[in-house]
Amino acid sequence: MKIVKEATGGEGTAVTAQDLELIGALARKPLSEEEVYTFSVRLCDNEIDREFERFAPQTLEELAPLFVGKSGLFDHQWSARGQAARVYRTEVIREPGRVTRAGDGYCWLKGYAYMMRTESSRDLIAEIEGGIKKEVSVGCAVDHAICSVCGADRNQVDCGHQKGQEYGGQLCWASLEGAGDAYEFSFVAVPAQPAAGVVKSARRGAAVRLEEEAALGRKYLEQLRSETVRLALLADRELDGRAIKSLADKLSPDELTALRGFFARQAEKRMPLRTQLCYGERTEARDEQNQAFLA
Repeated sequence: MKIVKEATGGEGTAVTAQDLELIGALARKPLSEEEVYTFSVRLCDNEIDREFERFAPQTLEELAPLFVGKSGLFDHQWSARGQAARVYRTEVIREPGRVTRAGDGYCWLKGYAYMMRTESSRDLIAEIEGGIKKEVSVGCAVDHAICSVCGADRNQVDCGHQKGQEYGGQLCWASLEGAGDAYEFSFVAVPAQPAAGVVKSARRGAAVRLEEEAALGRKYLEQLRSETVRLALLADRELDGRAIKSLADKLSPDELTALRGFFARQAEKRMPLRTQLCYGERTEARDEQNQAFLA
């Protein structure tokens, strides 16, 4: 699953001998302090975002080495012309005392990037120094999106839990785990999000199809829940509708199907179906009454 997240970044840093050594490992020749401009960026963090997803701390650790050597672009335009910088070092920063909505310690992935000081890069460097270019967005791939409620991998199955909803007082969100690859970071023209707020790009191709199928699955699951609650109340009017609905929200599709079948049988016993046509004794009685009219 490809992920694109935005965060704030773009802070100038002083060039050290260690920086030049790391940059030299990526360049084709040794570079001097006068030839390069370095800056740091906040690539991504482990806070729950506004789409109710977040990178697990371990995922940030896995992404850190993957981003080394990756390019800095503009608006995710993957072309040689769009390349403006390159990441030469990363580290995971932990902030003691700050806790995420998921309940763990806050941390974020910091990237150090360099640019060549050229006539064409002069304006960009000035914009970074002036705080104009601050928003960056990362492109990467993760293997799993784990549901916080039931632990299911949302990349593989639709567990029925909707991100952003609460189940028994527990917020549903997806933990992005298993870093597969890091593609790039990009300067974007999107306003800064509050406190590492994030935005993802639209997914295309097979991912879009999976999203559509998941939406159909969620719609079916909601109908299954509603039908189960309806049949439960028909089977026993003394049941608490809210309690039954809360129970239905926690059950899997298979469990709901079984429970719906049980309540359907109970409801049929309580209110058996009656046919409009009658057979047997009543029919014979009517025949006797009509004998007077027979020739």
